[in-house]
Amino acid sequence: MGQQQGDGGRTRPGGSAIALSEAYDTALLDLDGVVYAGGEAIAHAVEALEAARAGGMHLAYVTNNALRTPEAVAAHLTELGVPADATDVITSAQAVARLIAEQVPRGSRVLVIGGEGLRVALRERGLEPVESADDEPVAVVQGYGGPELPWGRFAEASYAIARGVPWYASNTDLTIPGARGIAPGNGAAVEVVRIATGAQPQVAGKPLPPMHRETILRTGARRPLVVGDRLDTDIEGAFNGGVDSILVLTGVTDPAQLLAAVPEHRPTYVDADLRGLLTGQPEVTAASGEAAGGFVCGGWTASVSGGALVLEGEGGQPLDGLRALCAAAWTQAGSGACGLDAGKALARLGW
Repeated sequence: MGQQQGDGGRTRPGGSAIALSEAYDTALLDLDGVVYAGGEAIAHAVEALEAARAGGMHLAYVTNNALRTPEAVAAHLTELGVPADATDVITSAQAVARLIAEQVPRGSRVLVIGGEGLRVALRERGLEPVESADDEPVAVVQGYGGPELPWGRFAEASYAIARGVPWYASNTDLTIPGARGIAPGNGAAVEVVRIATGAQPQVAGKPLPPMHRETILRTGARRPLVVGDRLDTDIEGAFNGGVDSILVLTGVTDPAQLLAAVPEHRPTYVDADLRGLLTGQPEVTAASGEAAGGFVCGGWTASVSGGALVLEGEGGQPLDGLRALCAAAWTQAGSGACGLDAGKALARLGW
């Protein structure tokens, strides 16, 4: 079970003889692109999570979205058919509030550029949220404020930062998935302020250590499995925390991006959606005989030839073909990013 390791880092998806919901005690689930998109549950998410919980797996929801409070997130999940309490939700707002509280005196004023989730998290840490740079804040914190966040809020942050006030960001995700597609995330808004001020914020959210620390402190997980749709936040966060991960293909990352992943962006497992929690994961093995040098999974054999990824086999599950391709691509890339042509191989799998 777990990741196969090589000299160049993570070289192939791992296998598990038993269901992941049995192999790990806690699922650390991202929300946007994993459990829901645009407020609506992703296909199979509700049923899969219900089955995983019934089997004894603790479900914790770990989100870089700092807009809503844990209570609001839990209420939304419950409405979707995924019962949750506020204590099951860990947000980047909570992580950044702890980070600020460790660096400024209790009762300090903090200028908030974002939503209610940030304000509640700051109060939980004994800090006072304020709305203006003229309120003498000792810190500025920026988090996702939704699509209607006024442009003037970025100016307010810039005024304070220009005076030397330390700047913090809940996260720097450039995009956020929604019902109509991919929209700008908090990272895009952070870039606006960075360009205006030339400053750099301290960041708490995934993939950085403050978020992992917050998650472990609040869940007490002993054998956690990170479940995400983004390589640069969810999967890299798991890599930085030294824990296993599963990438689901229901959000931002597509198969071509997965094949090109650098070591810190390579998940332990890959599956189509959250039903992957309920099954074992097939092992990717090195090919032998005439196919030596390639990798086999579920009837598919992947190899490298002439600067391209090559896939052979018929009738197997497309995901098994993708897993084999990952092993071939990651082994060839070593510690870098794979630059091989994957177009024909992925087309065979319907991608």
